[in-house]
Amino acid sequence: MARRLRSVGLDFIESAPLRLVFAAEVSAQPDAVYRALADDVEGWPDWFTQVTLARPLAGGAGREVRLRGGITFRETLVATEPGERYGYRIDESNAPGLHALLEEWRLTPAGTGTRVQWTFAADGSPLFLFTLRRARGAVGKSFRDAVRNLDRRLATAAT
Repeated sequence: MARRLRSVGLDFIESAPLRLVFAAEVSAQPDAVYRALADDVEGWPDWFTQVTLARPLAGGAGREVRLRGGITFRETLVATEPGERYGYRIDESNAPGLHALLEEWRLTPAGTGTRVQWTFAADGSPLFLFTLRRARGAVGKSFRDAVRNLDRRLATAAT
């Protein structure tokens, strides 16, 4: 059963009780990475294996996302800066103990490619926060695998 979460703004990235930050580099340019994040929402399951469904909502102002294990999100976009930043707030979820969540993808040129930084800012029950802290390694692996898959996907699309 999905529940409404606390509405947070971009400043939550700095004030969240729990922040997980991961970074990796890809060979694609920032604009190509941004297009994969923002314009090809339905393609997310092809490279982010934890995502089983992603589709735009509200004319592209939001998204519906489903993860392996049955977790669902309804999101509102809060940052759409082509080639630089893509961020969204989770408005509804069935994740137990989750109170607020904001995710931000930062893109910066790195050599001939892009440095991709993903910040996962969350608030929740003590058990939720404890569990998420313990899962940091698995979340980081999921991110690294996703970025590696995205890099391969973008390289194939460019040829």
